[in-house]
Amino acid sequence: MKNWLKNKFRKEPSWISEEERLAIITKSSKQVSRGVFFATVIIITSFLPVFMLTGQEGKLFHPLAYTKTFIMIVDALLVITLAPVLISFFMKGKFKPDSANPVNRFLERIYEPIIEKVLNWRKTTIAINVIALLITIPLLKNLGTEFIPPLDEQSILFMPVTLPDVSNAEAKRILQVQDKIIKSVPEVDKVLGKAGRASTATDNSPISMIETIITLKPKSEWRDGVTKKDIITELDAKLQIPGVVNGWTQPIINRINMLATGIRTDVGIKVFGQNLDTIAAVSEKVKAALEGTAGVSDLFVEPITGGKYLAINIKREELSRYGLSVDEVNQVVETALGGANVANTIEGRQRFSISVRLAQQYRNSVSQIERIPLQSPSFGEIPLSAVADVKFEDGPPMISSDNAILRGAVMFNVRDRDLGSTVKEAMEQLNKQDGILPEGYFLEWSGQYENLIRGQQTLMWIAPVVLIIIFFSLYFAFRSVREAFLSLITVPFALIGGAYMIYFWGVNLSVGVAVGFIALFGIAVETGIVMVIYLNDAMQQLIKLKGNSSETITKEDLHTYVIHGAAKRLRPKLMTVCVSLFGLVPVLWATGVGVDVMQPIVLPMIGGVLTSSTHILLVTPLIFLMSKEYELKKYGKLEVHDVQH
Repeated sequence: MKNWLKNKFRKEPSWISEEERLAIITKSSKQVSRGVFFATVIIITSFLPVFMLTGQEGKLFHPLAYTKTFIMIVDALLVITLAPVLISFFMKGKFKPDSANPVNRFLERIYEPIIEKVLNWRKTTIAINVIALLITIPLLKNLGTEFIPPLDEQSILFMPVTLPDVSNAEAKRILQVQDKIIKSVPEVDKVLGKAGRASTATDNSPISMIETIITLKPKSEWRDGVTKKDIITELDAKLQIPGVVNGWTQPIINRINMLATGIRTDVGIKVFGQNLDTIAAVSEKVKAALEGTAGVSDLFVEPITGGKYLAINIKREELSRYGLSVDEVNQVVETALGGANVANTIEGRQRFSISVRLAQQYRNSVSQIERIPLQSPSFGEIPLSAVADVKFEDGPPMISSDNAILRGAVMFNVRDRDLGSTVKEAMEQLNKQDGILPEGYFLEWSGQYENLIRGQQTLMWIAPVVLIIIFFSLYFAFRSVREAFLSLITVPFALIGGAYMIYFWGVNLSVGVAVGFIALFGIAVETGIVMVIYLNDAMQQLIKLKGNSSETITKEDLHTYVIHGAAKRLRPKLMTVCVSLFGLVPVLWATGVGVDVMQPIVLPMIGGVLTSSTHILLVTPLIFLMSKEYELKKYGKLEVHDVQH
């Protein structure tokens, strides 16, 4: 039977008429276009849940989802409209069978003995696949987790925090010293430091918070073997200044974190309560509990107390003695220290206020302020100290609140470890401590971890939605639950290669990896549909030859025709896989900005395409054969579904 089939499908090349050529093209298009169309629709629909991502991850991946969706919609239309027309234009002349192609002969010569052994060693084949699938479970559990793969912005943001009562002059001196030390590192190109805030209400940075943007030279000019991580480590070691807590991040992600969560580091623990002093004490206890945790770096408490305020307390009993009022004293103090508008100047279309206040040398100390003169109706000129006590008092440098509740924060960055396991261990450390939180006070984890939890919760229900969409699309394509399941079973086996790939590449699970898996599932199902189409076509040829009855069809016939259906058109099946690989593999060797985000998306797709294609070429025919043998035994006939049109 096998030799007869080979001879049947290896006829000598011959000329055909124009009518026959168009008829063959029409028949072939009907046979493949339906399956390819639904495969394209499956890729589109499986990617639609990416639009359900919100927040930072949504803004990052929505453009990718839009681009892929619109491209695939056009592709689906071209498959059933333009493709057959182009084929009719260009496929002319003398046609040759697949056996005439040396590449196809070579592939079939390798593939047929392998599929023959797979169909004979059924239990072994299935066992190997199931074991490989089970191994992926501990692999995935051992992988670290993070929100989004960190993007290398080609620059560094140094954000040290000094004591809240630091003076302007001292902050300026520290800034200059730090910038000189930073510039001494060979890889540093430019350094731009800033202390305090700009003249805007949107930047609430105190004078104690310094921001220094560090731009780096091209990597070709770096020392051999030096990485960005090594540069940060070297800079951190050189910038150990007493009273200054170092913080390292990147300019863009820092602004995103501060706008989204109010936390300028990777992770922040917000401490909520009603009293600032108690919040400060709780924050110090939280910091002490987290010290020494692996992965936690740049750990510091956001300053809650320690600010200095100049208090001028009026002695009301002295005011009547000198014939002064509270308003008169306050007006003199306001004018002397803050300044008072005395006139306006006009320059063209611009107007400027003219303010007058005491010169710097007459208001730069408590003793000088005490000597500010007041004009008394009874005693003439008297000093401010005669009617007021002038002194510095401690207070909060800045009062922060969330949802109308006072809050402090303990902040840290994560280095040399994944975000998820670091925060998990930090939580365990806090849970071991007793008496950290008084009654009425509570903690909230924020920063990138807040985004990680939101992304994970969204993906937990997106994944089942994707699988349901794929299943129903397959059902509408084949109009059979069994055939839909046969194609859908390739999805978990695509997971095998994706899991192995990201594990050995050292990539953490993130939203980017999840998007890669979502895209992978659509590609895997597409190849499976093509295989099922040809297997059903082989069954139709068998029924046409021997009838649809268990009395005329033997197990050997099923075995032979399944091998024929699997080996038939082996080249287009492999081309479907190779096109995906050729488009994805170059990303592994790409360099430059954005590679950090692209590789976690591409890695599961590359590994998954390899294992899913192996499963489709070897295991799918085996499962198809077993299902047909079951149908023949139970129903006495084969249930062959017309997948041609």
